Amino acid sequence: MISYNSAVTIALDATPLTISSGGVRRYTLELARALAENYPEDRYWLLSDQSYPKPDFSAANLQYGGGARGSVEKRWWSWGVNREMSRVGVELFHGTDFSVPYLPMRPSVMTLHDLSPWLYPGMQTGAQRVRRRTPRLLRLGLATMVITPSETVRSAAIDLFRIDADRVVTVPLAASDHFRPVASDSSGIPYFLFVGTMEPRKNIARLIKAWREVRRTIDVDLVIAGRAREDFQAPYEEPGLRLLGEVAEEELPRLYSGALACVYPSLYEGFGLPALEAMQCGALVIASLDPAIREVTGDGAIHVDAEDSRALAQAMESVARTPLGFEGMRRRALDRASTFTWRRTARLTREVYDAATRVFRK
Repeated sequence: MISYNSAVTIALDATPLTISSGGVRRYTLELARALAENYPEDRYWLLSDQSYPKPDFSAANLQYGGGARGSVEKRWWSWGVNREMSRVGVELFHGTDFSVPYLPMRPSVMTLHDLSPWLYPGMQTGAQRVRRRTPRLLRLGLATMVITPSETVRSAAIDLFRIDADRVVTVPLAASDHFRPVASDSSGIPYFLFVGTMEPRKNIARLIKAWREVRRTIDVDLVIAGRAREDFQAPYEEPGLRLLGEVAEEELPRLYSGALACVYPSLYEGFGLPALEAMQCGALVIASLDPAIREVTGDGAIHVDAEDSRALAQAMESVARTPLGFEGMRRRALDRASTFTWRRTARLTREVYDAATRVFRK
């Protein structure tokens, strides 16, 4: 338990929980859990104008609010969220997904997960609202403080949005505690694994092309686990390609642990949580040269130019032919992953809340 001097009532945007999977949903759930557990003197609310499934954990100081209560609340970011926070006595708002209330009646914190809506608009066709709204909120100072998951995103956000550097704090994410090495069935065909939402920037087409090249000489499958976003054309099934769709959370450690390697060739990330989950399970990771992924994985992963399908295939082939030759990297991955914890994330986030309160009162 982390002690803290001044108890407060804090609201977190629960809207990401309306999506069945994905990094922002995971972030919102794990952060709410870690804050409630480590700061029992605080009160936390998960608030949204939409109904969402309640988390599968409970805490005496975590409460839920969902669904608009009338015509005013339907204008959620303009009026509704502030009305709801006044009703339940919230003192600070944390926008877990690129937004904060439009009227600054109390301190607020915005998490800026990445800059893909602005750097790669063609790969984020469903992010038009975020693309228009978030820069205005930042320019007007409506977000008292901003959290980014990596120094890579922090530096880029300061440059892109001209934010005062003192307002932007890096708070790394973590893998959930249940991601641990587990025994797996090694009698079947060996496989490479991709975990994540299937969307254009995840570079899945090149991954499949590289795997096909490896499979010409080595009997190895490719397993893809994750939800296909609406703007992504999911690949057709073919021999050796296993499309699992969304996979239950409790099944992922087994998949990670049993893979020859988790391949994460994303073209752009703000953090790269699946790579860290894989490392925490003792899996070998083959990842892109994306700066944020390299910042997270360090020397615990193989990094290749993910726009070069031949280079990706060569890395995968090397692992498939000599899997025992990478035991040292697997150990480094476990050591690296152990430095990321949700307890630390909660502590750093709670410090940002305190800073936002001080700044707001000036």
